[in-house]
Amino acid sequence: MTTLTAPARPAAAVPGTTPRRPRHRALGSVGSHAFLGLLTLAFLAPVVWAVVSAFKPAGQIVSSPLGLDPSQLTTQNFTAMFTDVPIGRGFLNTLIVLAVKGSMTMFFAPLAAYGFAKYRFPLRDALFGTVLVTLMLPTIVLIIPLLLEMKELGWVNTYQALILPGAVDAFAIFWMRQVIAAVPDELMDAARVDGCGEFGIFARILVPVIRPSLAGLAVLTVMNIYNDFVWPVVIASSQRMATLQVVLSTLAQNISGNRIGADYATVTGELLAASSVALVPLLLVFVVLQRHFINGIIAGSVKG
Repeated sequence: MTTLTAPARPAAAVPGTTPRRPRHRALGSVGSHAFLGLLTLAFLAPVVWAVVSAFKPAGQIVSSPLGLDPSQLTTQNFTAMFTDVPIGRGFLNTLIVLAVKGSMTMFFAPLAAYGFAKYRFPLRDALFGTVLVTLMLPTIVLIIPLLLEMKELGWVNTYQALILPGAVDAFAIFWMRQVIAAVPDELMDAARVDGCGEFGIFARILVPVIRPSLAGLAVLTVMNIYNDFVWPVVIASSQRMATLQVVLSTLAQNISGNRIGADYATVTGELLAASSVALVPLLLVFVVLQRHFINGIIAGSVKG
């Protein structure tokens, strides 16, 4: 007679202990964390150096760029920067452009994307293809036509010229169209049956669903407008209309010693101080909206 033997059961884990992971997985995890740590240091090192150097005496920045004596840290560079540099005006102009242009992008881009994603009308695909083509055009190609157009309208050195060109971004339309296309049509059909209008469907049904992607778009929009330099430096030639990036660029050009009464070390210290101040708003926006930004990127890249 043949005796059947039951298969051996895995040994039960001892209560209070954690099962061991395979050795190669543990080593891979350590290697991944080490690589990410080195990558983080590579990205943060220049920023940390600039912020720390902004508190060093101007002469020490030039004579000992990598040295640091905590006892000599000072706010002299910031005091001189606020006295010599019109950074307040630059912040004000940037804030106005950011508020108006950013609001236009966040309002009109999702609306246009909603039309492209959920409506059927003649030449829809051709129009959307035209929007995509504009993404392939370098900014430098559009500068001369836009500048001539602004001159004909009399808008050179005005807020209109800083705000209206590019207010409805093609990338924003493309990204939001991909997100909205993944929303089930049944949600909107049910709202129509209940008597909701088309704009009400967008505001009450669609916006809450795509809110994470809207948060991600908001962060990208703020970064793009805040860091925009090429168009403002072309269209805003007066100091009165200069944005923050134009002010920083003007200060950087003075490092060569072109500004009367200022030496290399002084201007370098002021530039580092101004750059550190300019970094704060973007850092705050990213820290506050970091979770929404990551969720929005994921929602915009995965089609459900």
